[in-house]
Amino acid sequence: MLYLTRKIGESVVINSDIEVTVIEVRGRSVRLGFNFPSNASVLRREIFERVQAENREAADAASVLEELTAPKPPENKD
Repeated sequence: MLYLTRKIGESVVINSDIEVTVIEVRGRSVRLGFNFPSNASVLRREIFERVQAENREAADAASVLEELTAPKPPENKD
């Protein structure tokens, strides 16, 4: 992880098209401003993790559904 020190009004540029600016600092809270391309996806970490978990659950459910609906091979009657 990269650690940087920035003051209010100072920015960091990521991949030349994402800019993060320190807007305000109050106690233990920092307000950040973001400039990024409209096609970029930006989520808070807790939301991102929830989306990932829901996607995994949906994928698991889809694989179970696929197993349940797959055609069964004919039974051998010997």
